[in-house]
Amino acid sequence: MPRTIVLAYSGGLDTSIIVPWLKENYGGARVICVAADIGQGSEELAGVRAKALASGADECYVEDLRQEFIESFIYPTLRAGAIYNRKYLLGTSMARPLIARRQVEVARQVGADALAHGCTGKGNDQVRFELTYAAFAPDLPVIAPWREWDIRSREDAIAYAESHGVPVAATRQKIYSRDANIWHLSHEGGILEDPNAAPPDDLYMLTNPVTKAPDAPEAVVVGFEQGTPVSVNGERLGALDLLTTLNQIGGKHGCGVVDLVEDRLVGMKSRGVYETPGGSLLYTAHSELEQLVLDRRTLAAKDMIAPRYADLVYEGRWWTTEREAYDAFVGITQQRVSGTVTLRLYKGSTAVVGRQSEHALYDERFVTFGEDDVYEQSDAAGFIRLFALPSRVRALKDQEMGLTPAPVVAPAEAAAQPALQIA
Repeated sequence: MPRTIVLAYSGGLDTSIIVPWLKENYGGARVICVAADIGQGSEELAGVRAKALASGADECYVEDLRQEFIESFIYPTLRAGAIYNRKYLLGTSMARPLIARRQVEVARQVGADALAHGCTGKGNDQVRFELTYAAFAPDLPVIAPWREWDIRSREDAIAYAESHGVPVAATRQKIYSRDANIWHLSHEGGILEDPNAAPPDDLYMLTNPVTKAPDAPEAVVVGFEQGTPVSVNGERLGALDLLTTLNQIGGKHGCGVVDLVEDRLVGMKSRGVYETPGGSLLYTAHSELEQLVLDRRTLAAKDMIAPRYADLVYEGRWWTTEREAYDAFVGITQQRVSGTVTLRLYKGSTAVVGRQSEHALYDERFVTFGEDDVYEQSDAAGFIRLFALPSRVRALKDQEMGLTPAPVVAPAEAAAQPALQIA
């Protein structure tokens, strides 16, 4: 039986009821809470320590991890271009390995002999937390109440909180499960469990519904150095201020809302609505700057890495050699990704209207339709002849054998047609 349990604590419904539950079910063990400030806002963090203590915790550590979250987790994922399921910018996924690692560090400091989290047995976060525990504390047992207790729904959890005098923000009317940080805000549950139900306007907390966005577009200029965002509209900003500024600008114009039916790691599909206003602007700008400065084959190689990096982050495999290797590759590709991109925001849309870099591979002297003296157009004939050589050889061989290409047919008929016909 553990004597000291360190719990990853958010102050939300799930972790709030875990404190008294651990006390009841683990022989009055000491419960130490670890709450991470990753930019979810002062309102959510206000009184979180007092709330933990009032729920029965013996101590609660509130750790400011915002700067590290942006610089060591968000920015590497951005530079990799990682996007999961075509849309998701991985806001929750990136945060869990950082929180779990800090939880382990506190556990070592206080001499804990068990770790606990409030992740459900249906979700991805249980994997993300426990893979981090395995990497940094393979000797400590893990307590996951959602896999042990008889609480089966958020309604049950609210009833448990009420019976134990634990104050929570969730209600039976607004029963969304939310996760917030400096990068995004996610919404799940409630009406969103019907994938055909439109999200209500009062769901959004970071972004304006497009019907309430300004009627005039706004231009914003994002500056990068070696793939890392460094400025907004010409003003150099630290990581925290830069992302806060872009969240405000993008949110005002309703940018960065994703409504996604995603593939959870545990095998089921779920529906979530994500608000990532600043992050969506950064992804658009960064991708465009890469298009300007990277050659075709480097871009193609990086595009192969991006979905694998996204899977890695989504699955919680952050503390792996695989991720370190990808970061090394991406780091080389980003050495010349410096410059600015101008975006125009309007009613939820983000359009690229300008880009510049001293490392740009675009050179007007080569692509102009006007007169130039740097490109010999006659060289193209020899290039095309060599480029087409495999096709010419194949066609000549077919002619020698008396074969002609099969006629073009509809896809449904293709299986019934021979690939080649004898002349």
